[in-house]
Amino acid sequence: MKKKVLIGMSGGVDSSVAASLLKERYEVIGIHLNLGCALDTKEDARSMASKLDIPFYSLNLKREFEKKVIDYFVREYSKGRTPNPCVVCNKKIKFKALLKKAKELKADYIATGHYAKVAYNKKRKRYLLKKGRDKKKDQSYVLCGLDQKQLEHTLFPLANLTKEEVKEKAKELGIHNRPASQEICFVLNTDYHGFLKTRMSTNRLKEGLIVDRKEKILGRHKGIAFYTIGQRRGLGIATGKPLYVIAIDSGRDVIVVGSEKEILKDELIARDVNWVAIDRLKKPIKVRAKIRYQYRVADALITPLSISRVKVKFERPQRAITPGQAVVFYDKDIVLGGGWIC
Repeated sequence: MKKKVLIGMSGGVDSSVAASLLKERYEVIGIHLNLGCALDTKEDARSMASKLDIPFYSLNLKREFEKKVIDYFVREYSKGRTPNPCVVCNKKIKFKALLKKAKELKADYIATGHYAKVAYNKKRKRYLLKKGRDKKKDQSYVLCGLDQKQLEHTLFPLANLTKEEVKEKAKELGIHNRPASQEICFVLNTDYHGFLKTRMSTNRLKEGLIVDRKEKILGRHKGIAFYTIGQRRGLGIATGKPLYVIAIDSGRDVIVVGSEKEILKDELIARDVNWVAIDRLKKPIKVRAKIRYQYRVADALITPLSISRVKVKFERPQRAITPGQAVVFYDKDIVLGGGWIC
């Protein structure tokens, strides 16, 4: 008897090809998670499930998504931090909901179209999260919050495929390529400013001062929520030389700017670290660390400060280390863990 898999489907190429691959070995059930995003893809997902001849469900998670992801997104920006809603959504919404529904349907596994790998290490007695074969498309970074229970029941059918190979398989199956999904699914046309204006109190959108390191006033900003570390454009300052946001003081509603050199830093503190490949960090170790999804990994030494808090010291200064973003630690292609930059 075939084991049963519940796969999250968006109607896009990745999840559709993943579902078709699973059908070769498992009894597959498709499910669309309705998060109330800017673009509704439920009918695309339903159509693809019909094409693959698999049962289909739709689950309304708008209320949970609003509370745990959107509220967090707005709250972080209001405090001068730059959030990463995808990491939060994967752990607290998508994989949690998939596991719960899988249990109801008596499914053995859950699956998604992410480019990542799961493996069990007998020596460590832990499930490992690893980079997918396609290093350009690898999504292990946004999955760093997953725990052992979630990983134990998760399959990533695209683990050993490149994006180009997935596109080829889609053609063979007659699956049409849909335009790439938005970076932040609930913000239409990446208009973060417009979205925040509808969600944030006027008190958090008030103007304030833009100063340099010596507290010299250079101009005024439109609200700290509209700025991020390393930002150069949109400052409205004419000084004859490029200036970048190097700090955001939410307590005083002040933006601090400086030279490009000043956005380079070689250390950070990470909080709420979720350890994946290890139970906890007991001593300093060398890792490869990634401070943003699109950034390259960099050599660093991480030192434990507590069970879930570490100091990260990079061998070379990193550009625009940003509070609120996730930092993920790797041992080659294995995710050791990930936390939030203070």
